Amino acid sequence: MRIIPRIGIRTRIVAIAAGIGLAAVGAVPASADSPDRLPATASQLAAAHGAVDRSGVDGVAWYTDAASGKVVVTADASVTAADIARIRQEAGAGRITVQRTSGTFTPLLSAGDAIYGSGYRCSLGFNVRSGSTYYFLTAGHCGKSVPTWYANSSSTTLIGATVGASFPGDDYALVRYDNAALSHTGGFTAAEAYVGERVTRTGSTTGTHTGTVTGLNATVRYQGGGTVRGLIQTNVCAEPGDSGGPLYDGTKALGLTSGGSGNCRTGGTTFFQPVTEAARAYGVEIY
Repeated sequence: MRIIPRIGIRTRIVAIAAGIGLAAVGAVPASADSPDRLPATASQLAAAHGAVDRSGVDGVAWYTDAASGKVVVTADASVTAADIARIRQEAGAGRITVQRTSGTFTPLLSAGDAIYGSGYRCSLGFNVRSGSTYYFLTAGHCGKSVPTWYANSSSTTLIGATVGASFPGDDYALVRYDNAALSHTGGFTAAEAYVGERVTRTGSTTGTHTGTVTGLNATVRYQGGGTVRGLIQTNVCAEPGDSGGPLYDGTKALGLTSGGSGNCRTGGTTFFQPVTEAARAYGVEIY
């Protein structure tokens, strides 16, 4: 699994003010299937969505688009024509739209600078608190790999311990601030993303990039990295090391960088764990 964490910490740790994110990939234009003559019913769409899941093809992401009456399937570069034919056969060609993206879908974690631990680098997402205890959220695949985080690669400036992590299925982790010398400012309010929303992502590998939300409640099956559900799909670019970084719209905190394909030179597709779900899971609030 290729995991790319990153977190930018200088004298203080913030994720824009609160985070440095995991790299994402901007979506590449793709060809679509011909529309059905008759609109699909809710049960037909649910059946098609489940059929894509049962196909077992790695390197695909999918979500139901009620407006078009289709299940939108995005296939990365590793997916073959035979794989797509299998998905069409399972789901019914008239119920899905297939599009392509460059690169391969992987969680974004790698060695480098940002938040460091166990030889990995990730990005800080959003600062949160529970009572008088302060934490930050990052990607679950980062938290699963790293028990203790530092502000530098030499591991001389302690940040704190990972106290919770969920991956696959979800992709979020909670890290406690154990170093009282580190500040942790806020400035965000948790919110739900919507399709068409103009969003910004920040990460320790590629910095700040903007794009648009293209789908909600997406499921992605990463190459060798498991399946994650309920994600925000975007065309914001990202790269390894951006994992865990924040997705936001102004002061609205939306998501944590999970993974994707492509890069910030050619574009790709990137997925984000909704931050509202992560905050609820740990009983913390974004501030």
